[in-house]
Amino acid sequence: MTDTLSKQDSAIEAGDAKGKISHRRASSSAANVFTMQALQESNTEIKISPETQQLNWKLNTSPSTVEDKEALKKPLCHPLVKKVDLHFPLGLEVTARNLKGVTIKDALDAIYKQFKKKADDELDAPYLAGFEFDPEESYTRFVVHQKKEAAAVMSKKSKKKGAAADE
Repeated sequence: MTDTLSKQDSAIEAGDAKGKISHRRASSSAANVFTMQALQESNTEIKISPETQQLNWKLNTSPSTVEDKEALKKPLCHPLVKKVDLHFPLGLEVTARNLKGVTIKDALDAIYKQFKKKADDELDAPYLAGFEFDPEESYTRFVVHQKKEAAAVMSKKSKKKGAAADE
């Protein structure tokens, strides 16, 4: 009762003489999400979400500390991109990625990963002022702007007090 063992190539299934390789699933990338290079080739204008300028977020704190949680879910730019390089004036560059379109939270997460171990006194300008897209300088990256102090933001409670005082 000794069966003879036959050698079989694991890359070729039994009965498949040609060894076809099926192509990758299309569901891994969302529709209407582009690469920066594809947008450059088609000369598409990119608009950065204005919400990034009102975040008052400190670079070495977690993005979950941002008061406006809804802003984190919004796309970083239109049209949606799969990844974008974020360039700091002093030369540091981080990359935010999301196959379904980079959100503001994705960008903040990428920045936070670089700055989470830095102490407050190590940062000259610790607050995010916003992002800038300059197609003349580089079409494939956004410039990160920082500021020294957080802008005075009225919280929801102080807005209610101010409205009550006006009456």
